Amino acid sequence: MYAGVVAPPLILGPACGLDAQNQVVLISVSLLVAGLATLLQTLGIARIAGNRLPFVNASSSAGLASLLSVAQAAEDGHEIQTVLGAVLVGGLFCLAVGPFFGRLMRFFPHLVTGVVITLIGVSLITVPVGWAQGGKGSPDFGSASNLALALFTLVVMVVMQRVLRGFLKQITLILGMVVGTLAAIPFGMVDTTMFRQASWFALPAPMQFGPPEFHPAAIFAVCIVILVAMTESAAGMLAIGEICDREVEQKAVTRGLRVDGIATAAGSLFGGLPTSAFAQNVGVVSLTGVRSRFVVAVAGGVMALLGLFPALGGIVSLVPYPVLGGAGLMLFGSIAASGIRTLSRAHLDQGHNMFIVSVSLAAGLIPLAAPDIYQQFPEWFRTVFDTGIVVGAIVAVVLNIVFNHPLRTPAAKPVDPAPTPEPVTGG
Repeated sequence: MYAGVVAPPLILGPACGLDAQNQVVLISVSLLVAGLATLLQTLGIARIAGNRLPFVNASSSAGLASLLSVAQAAEDGHEIQTVLGAVLVGGLFCLAVGPFFGRLMRFFPHLVTGVVITLIGVSLITVPVGWAQGGKGSPDFGSASNLALALFTLVVMVVMQRVLRGFLKQITLILGMVVGTLAAIPFGMVDTTMFRQASWFALPAPMQFGPPEFHPAAIFAVCIVILVAMTESAAGMLAIGEICDREVEQKAVTRGLRVDGIATAAGSLFGGLPTSAFAQNVGVVSLTGVRSRFVVAVAGGVMALLGLFPALGGIVSLVPYPVLGGAGLMLFGSIAASGIRTLSRAHLDQGHNMFIVSVSLAAGLIPLAAPDIYQQFPEWFRTVFDTGIVVGAIVAVVLNIVFNHPLRTPAAKPVDPAPTPEPVTGG
């Protein structure tokens, strides 16, 4: 979680002209907001906010390109204020639109959710591949030593999965990263810079980057990002529900999206970025089999502590990117496997279901196969369609309505009836 949460502020900070000290503040706020949002999401407030699923909320990299464009278009010296002003309005926009998203859940049967979960896993594979090469921007990006360390970490985890039993097998991911980090120390591949510069305690103050500034173009761009993030959040909730054998109702989605809006709007006042579903957690739940929301709540508490005590976060930052890459390859691959499992319940041998899956997956893979294909299109179009997960979801929903929706053939039996909810053990 730590690597994913700190990535957006690490990239956005320099683009906004922040010095090293303010960049550490931006990272700490992102961790604190992510932790508090995750606690609210997992524990929930009855009938108000939180879907009470093992679900992580954090600042996502999905809309990072649009935030960078907002920063570049802002007046010199006002980049971060312009970004945070647009994020504040975007959070309020999420709160206003969120209730309508819950009503769309009937358009997301196994056929659609299977496509979306598969695309989440396939699309996220590019993230650990970048980590395995050393992380974008590193001077030794793509070196043989980085790739060897990533491969070593992956092999260690594969061996552990084969020989370990019980609790040790469940924490293979952590053990593999510890072994990989220890192996990297003799080769000088562990960077201690952030750990040495981090203060022991830091309490964020409101508007510490200055008062937010509101510009229509920036607000519009961020609202598009929020819509994309809401779509991914809803898909993530459905994916977690599938893995936990729990039917996710529209009210749960509405409460979950309400957490996104609250965390985004309130977090922006301290320097937080748009907060939404953390798709990586789908893979963690699937891989470990630990489906208790209270376990994820504890993880949220850990992230909040990392935000208040930057030095603790600095310890986590000692894990080299290639080690994270080796772990991520196994982790994100398990998400795609979960999507395939969901598609196995979608009756692909009936009606036009195979056709719907084929076209939806192809459309969702286009941005991954050809990242520059929409380069000549308007910015708002690229913001939406550069994300293969969203493209695949849109195509799957539309085709499912055209071919399978009861409104078109009222006498037909629904192809994919809603599964009967089963009790979920562990919270």
